[in-house]
Amino acid sequence: MTPGDQEETQPLLRLPGGSSAPRGRRVFLAAFAAALGPLSFGFALGYSSPAIPSLRRAAPSALRLDDAAASWFGAIVTLGAAAGGVLGGWLVDRAGRKLSLLLCAVPFVAGFTVITAAQNVWMLLGGRLLTGLACGIASLVAPGFHLAQLRRPGVYKPFIIGISLMAFQQLSGINAVMFYAETIFEEAKFKDSSLASVIVGIIQVLFTAVAALVMDRAGRRLLLALSGVVMVFSTSAFGAYFKLTQGGPSNSSHVDLLAPVSMEPTSGSVGLAWLAVGSMCLFIAGFAMGWGPIPWLLMSEIFPLHVKGVATGVCVLTNWFMAFLVTKEFSSLMEVLRPYGAFWLAAAFCIFSVLFTLACVPETKGKTLEQITAHFEGR
Repeated sequence: MTPGDQEETQPLLRLPGGSSAPRGRRVFLAAFAAALGPLSFGFALGYSSPAIPSLRRAAPSALRLDDAAASWFGAIVTLGAAAGGVLGGWLVDRAGRKLSLLLCAVPFVAGFTVITAAQNVWMLLGGRLLTGLACGIASLVAPGFHLAQLRRPGVYKPFIIGISLMAFQQLSGINAVMFYAETIFEEAKFKDSSLASVIVGIIQVLFTAVAALVMDRAGRRLLLALSGVVMVFSTSAFGAYFKLTQGGPSNSSHVDLLAPVSMEPTSGSVGLAWLAVGSMCLFIAGFAMGWGPIPWLLMSEIFPLHVKGVATGVCVLTNWFMAFLVTKEFSSLMEVLRPYGAFWLAAAFCIFSVLFTLACVPETKGKTLEQITAHFEGR
């Protein structure tokens, strides 16, 4: 048994004198400390949304991003997170979850320090890469195989489901939407785009809380399916907005959402601005109620204990690799397919995610790990 294993067999919350009854204050502090990991995680992910438009509009003498650099600035955090997911699995096995969560602070602090002191684009990208590394470790540690094991149905079936859930989560377009939320609102001619991004964040928090309250009653599969249906309608509506406002002959075929946009309203976009805002908010609400938290929860429920470390590490790697692909190529995809085509493609992936949920994902509500494993093995 390693020192990390020994550490994790000891109760974290113990009263003086050997009593095992935890104090309410200590429980609160421990939960609050653990929640700081996902909080930093979300801050690092969402940072590019307000930063990219500001850096693109910077004065010529200041640090400024062009199209390619802005795309990398939004996407490179996911490359660091992919590496962090693998590193996190190794670190947890050797240092334990508590020490691993503490060590996350190092790349978080270092990354934002480098970004703050950045004198050139390379420093900005390096800082984003470091914060991404911390995100990958935190995403594995905070929620908390050996190839020969893949021959067992109780291993390869949940493994395929876990990887597929992570892929579908990113193919819905959530990271692209969140990274470029402010720019998308500007393109939609929403006057106060900064306030709109704050509203989106509040909606995400509120509906994630609702999901946490009803998840054990409604079940994982039902929430995933309903969430997917909501995202289908919202991404379809968002695509319809761009089709109606940018599909005319006077509009360019290639719309660059990373470029500065005119805030002067046009007759067509002003009348349909509510559709863009409503679609964005509906998408975030739907995602937060299902496809946001549930894939991570299922990942902690469906894997047997002897393969959980490596299997979850591979799933985290898949998630962040797909996040990198979607985020990096989002603007290019919008140029090729036009904005409405890109969002309709996301709607198609959301349809596939609903079908996959209904066909392949088991209900884990109220079941033990032994019962879930027995289901996969056909017992």
